[in-house]
Amino acid sequence: MLDPQDLYEWDQKGLAVVDMALAQESAGLVMLYHFDGYIDAGETGEQIVDRLLDTLPHQVVARFDHDRLVDYRARRPLLTFRRDRWTAYETPALEVRLVQDATGAPFLLLSGPEPDVEWERFSAAVRQIVERLGVRLSVNFHGIPMGVPHTRPVGLTPHGSRTDLMPGHRSPFDEAQVPGSAESLVEYRLTESGHDTLGVAAHVPHYVARSSYPDAALTVLEAITAATGLVLPGIAHVLRTEARRTQTEIERQIGEGDEELVALVQGLEHQYDAVAGAATRGSLVAEPVDLPSADELGREFERFLAEREGEA
Repeated sequence: MLDPQDLYEWDQKGLAVVDMALAQESAGLVMLYHFDGYIDAGETGEQIVDRLLDTLPHQVVARFDHDRLVDYRARRPLLTFRRDRWTAYETPALEVRLVQDATGAPFLLLSGPEPDVEWERFSAAVRQIVERLGVRLSVNFHGIPMGVPHTRPVGLTPHGSRTDLMPGHRSPFDEAQVPGSAESLVEYRLTESGHDTLGVAAHVPHYVARSSYPDAALTVLEAITAATGLVLPGIAHVLRTEARRTQTEIERQIGEGDEELVALVQGLEHQYDAVAGAATRGSLVAEPVDLPSADELGREFERFLAEREGEA
């Protein structure tokens, strides 16, 4: 493997600020990370990243070489044309930033387009950054399409080496093979090398998976803050307001929809309640309900990913 450090460069000013922060944070920093391009039902991860960067002070610490990692023909960056010339270009940015929460506590955010190539080398580069910046816990997050109703609380599946940081949550399946992602490989390689990791996957109703679903982003954000101690009340407030608005709009659309849609939601409610009731009695399936198999889940992921790629 070529030297992973050739994939990124440090911003010396940002690196110096991190070093000063580490002098006061002896336990190390939390690093949140999410990449655009993989399965993110309900735009769960995208909403969180956008709110963090829009509302909190931050500065770049490291930049990845997007020319080497991004396939422009697969995800063409936008150029602006006015009258007789090109006037602007949206340069892809895959960066590590130092962010401050509401109390001024520092944490790191790695975000940008998912690398199209060199995943192993990229994962090794992230590991170098984690070790250089004294990261104590790396947390990734996204949404997955599931057969659940919007009228019930958003479920979460924790994964990684520190699922103990999310007590009370369990996976709805034992094993599944799904299309891979750079985000998942980074978690796998970090865990393999002895670093603490936590992944948070929100269960998004499949019938709203291709739209923004703030309920999922809010639930994931609350899980992250509970696990890490970060204080992000402003972002939670914005997502809570947007979630109420979205729920109202979904109810309006269902009210104007056909009987088949209403029957779908009611069926999902029955399935959800049956499984929830079985769990409280200590049995995963106490009533005859149709739970998604691992193969069905994998196919749902592949369908969702294919639809996203088709829209690019």
